[in-house]
Amino acid sequence: MPLPHHPRPELQQAIEEMTESGFTGVALHVHDEHGQWVGTAGVRKLGETAKPPVNGHVRIGSNTKTFTATVALRLVAEGTLDLEAPVAGYLPEYGLDRAITVRMLLQHTSGVFNFTGEYYDDGTFAPGIPATTAGREWVDNRFKTYRPEDLVRLALSKPARFAPGTDWSYSNTNYVLVRLLIEKVTGRSLAEEMRRLILAPLSLVDTVVPDTRTDIPEPYAHAYYRYEDGGRQETVDVTRQNPSWISTGGDMISTPQDLHTFISALMGGKLLPAPLLAEMCAPHPKAGYGLGVFVQDAGEDGGTVITHNGGMAGHAALMYSTPDGSKTLTAALNYVDDAALSMATAFQRATQRLVKEVFGGAQPIPAAEAETEAKADPAR
Repeated sequence: MPLPHHPRPELQQAIEEMTESGFTGVALHVHDEHGQWVGTAGVRKLGETAKPPVNGHVRIGSNTKTFTATVALRLVAEGTLDLEAPVAGYLPEYGLDRAITVRMLLQHTSGVFNFTGEYYDDGTFAPGIPATTAGREWVDNRFKTYRPEDLVRLALSKPARFAPGTDWSYSNTNYVLVRLLIEKVTGRSLAEEMRRLILAPLSLVDTVVPDTRTDIPEPYAHAYYRYEDGGRQETVDVTRQNPSWISTGGDMISTPQDLHTFISALMGGKLLPAPLLAEMCAPHPKAGYGLGVFVQDAGEDGGTVITHNGGMAGHAALMYSTPDGSKTLTAALNYVDDAALSMATAFQRATQRLVKEVFGGAQPIPAAEAETEAKADPAR
């Protein structure tokens, strides 16, 4: 990998400060008009001194949604899917409300209950699968296999949050349904379609759809989870886990370099026809969410930044791009997660700082994104 050839001390300082705020390891990649800059801070593993790998593998959490949405839109371009068609017509076995369209799944406007738990405006929480409701319970069951069909059926057994198309609410269930939809209409697994439409054409050799596999390819920095047991704080290495509990809501593995290649190609028009790319980047007015991406207003120049971030039990990934793909910020983050989501505030502050440094005056990440990413993705 090329080494940085232009100094960015402000970026190195920013990631050093991230480790001071609690992140165990950070690897940052910036591609802009000056070329590539990479930097690392923190450690690869607690108790050791080795730095994180500059291009290590990381569980990318909800960045998975952008990959999955791209596959779905490629199928729309091929004529296999219709954005405005009722999902129930493709997946009749689930008894979905016939008003729910493919577009609604991709934009989180279906109203379907979030299987990882639903936070309501009055502050109440309706739990989803047991894996995400308690600290030690998740640790003890982190190698359990969940079938995507079971995640969907659990979600559909709960009351819908709102009538389809009448509001916006982030739900991992939407993207598990997109996975099942892709597999139904193609007769192939999501992993096969991901390879055919994205990974192989872009040579993303370090990006993986793990399904139920527990390992993460070398090299990587370690991820941790902390919970209370009998009045004592226990910290467990959770780098190895079965990601089927989150499925297409956030199970993929990638690297900062592959994330750059993907988002740059996507925004540069190499994966989707221009009309579909425009649809992807047309934001919902409530949360600025398009079809698998957030569309973030930039500063006084009136520009925008296209983004999706993700967190998953001690792993997190950042992915930002200008609308033309010419400037990107991608990162692999590792930390000690817990049921209280203790790193959520530090995560929000760090991303705001990095976006400002790289994109110059970009506004803070929308509150909706910061809140939904923190609540929807990390195990808790």
